[in-house]
Amino acid sequence: MKRVYIYSTLCFLLSYAKAGAQQTEQRLTERVAGTATIAAVDDKQITKRSLAECIQLAIKANPTLLQNELDVKRAEVNLAQAKANRLPNLNANMNHVFSFGRFFDESTKQYVNNNSEFGSYGIDANIPLFRGLGLLYDIRMKADAKSASKLEFDSQINTLRLDVITCFIQVLTAKDVLRQSEMQTEVTKEQVNRAESMHKEGAINPGDYFDLKGQLSNDINTIQNNRQLLYAYRVKLANLLNIDEQQLGELQTPEYNEDGRKLSSEELFQLATEALPNIPALNWRIKAAEKNIKVAKAAYWPSLSLGAGINSNFSNTKSEKFWDQVNNNLGKSISLGLSIPIFNRFQVRNQVKLAKLDLESVKFRREMELNNLRTETSNAVFNLQNASNMITQLRSQNENYAESFRIAKVVFELGNSNSVIFLTAKNKYDNSQIQLLVKQYEWLLQKYINDYYAGSLNL
Repeated sequence: MKRVYIYSTLCFLLSYAKAGAQQTEQRLTERVAGTATIAAVDDKQITKRSLAECIQLAIKANPTLLQNELDVKRAEVNLAQAKANRLPNLNANMNHVFSFGRFFDESTKQYVNNNSEFGSYGIDANIPLFRGLGLLYDIRMKADAKSASKLEFDSQINTLRLDVITCFIQVLTAKDVLRQSEMQTEVTKEQVNRAESMHKEGAINPGDYFDLKGQLSNDINTIQNNRQLLYAYRVKLANLLNIDEQQLGELQTPEYNEDGRKLSSEELFQLATEALPNIPALNWRIKAAEKNIKVAKAAYWPSLSLGAGINSNFSNTKSEKFWDQVNNNLGKSISLGLSIPIFNRFQVRNQVKLAKLDLESVKFRREMELNNLRTETSNAVFNLQNASNMITQLRSQNENYAESFRIAKVVFELGNSNSVIFLTAKNKYDNSQIQLLVKQYEWLLQKYINDYYAGSLNL
């Protein structure tokens, strides 16, 4: 959670608010079926990447996500080790000494003045019988932690999905805005060409002529800025997919459909608590923290263990052969160990206190996550409705500015107006085109965010 998708996208949209555009095209109604669409460009067949394909590729290849998946594997290893702690320890040891001068021979229990060899060999085993049920609680705690890790990884996958969706829409928006600015420039070029002919004949106000040429230069600069921004967003999306920008290819425009059930903020919040893995993951973390308290308290109890061993030794000071000595000196043992904690500098008591604090910390994290989720779902519902309302207003505004520009163009070409009035009307119309285009993409992003919280994001 704690993602500011709406804010980052609005910043992106505002960067285009002052860009120019000539005509709007209803491209957001193109059909998407999750499969690739083939488009002919320069007599070549280019496969367009759908949003679903980009998301699946990111899930398979994104290095950050793959690194986070290691946390799940670590949790599995920790659980396996917790179970293995119930098994006995079995160790072998061997010690062979070459002595020069006087030394104490363990096999004869005498001092020897000659150079000699001495060896000791053994196998020891130890198995825990009782540790205050600490081993059992540790296994349960690691199992809960494993379940939490899996859900947290699912949450990271969802986060990556939203990142890809945001970048995908940013690329589409930048591409369409670039196309709009190119069409705007073509209209300006037509007016400049017309003005040049009239300027040679002295049939146009010089101020109007140079004003149009300045507008053309501004339009060309806008195209370059838009190309730079489009490339930056393509690189960002390619980075999420772990591919080169050139491998990204063309993108397929998602379906634009305003139909569907509208949820209230409370309904969306309830759906989000059930659909998203964040809250269940914290529930498992709470269970693991509760088990950790029991693990810490288990240290108050005595521990009982069973041990066994077999050992032998060898010395060259004896006349017997190596294997004869090993067999003759063979010793076996079995032991029962009991450890009773009496005073350990308050370590156990403080460990229990720390475990309880960890539990309280996880509970607070869950409350904060719920509060953030309530805020995010409320904003998602409002922003979706607000974007829908603004699209309706922008469509009306666009129609009015289109008619205003048409009239201004006719009057200007008849010589009954000046460039200031003409360019003012043109810029208003161009900006309304871009605002409508950008707002439609913003609505699409908000729709995906609402579907994400509702658990109906089928991508």
